[in-house]
Amino acid sequence: MEQYVATFHTHLAALRSCNALKKAGIAEACLAPVPRRLSSSCGTCVFYGGAEPMLACMDTDLEAVYRREGTDFSLVHQGKD
Repeated sequence: MEQYVATFHTHLAALRSCNALKKAGIAEACLAPVPRRLSSSCGTCVFYGGAEPMLACMDTDLEAVYRREGTDFSLVHQGKD
């Protein structure tokens, strides 16, 4: 199972996405402070795991989705600006 971090332009978008992930069965989805090397937008991200990045659960205010690789992150999907 891969580990992902989704960043957002607003805190509300992060909250909505976290709730959508939980409804989709991703129980370990949780809100957390964004690692500063990824973004400085709203300051809230969603950490979650899964076989895929679950883009259908993301709010329209998504900034980006990264795959966690140890202490590094690789861009999986860039949201609209």
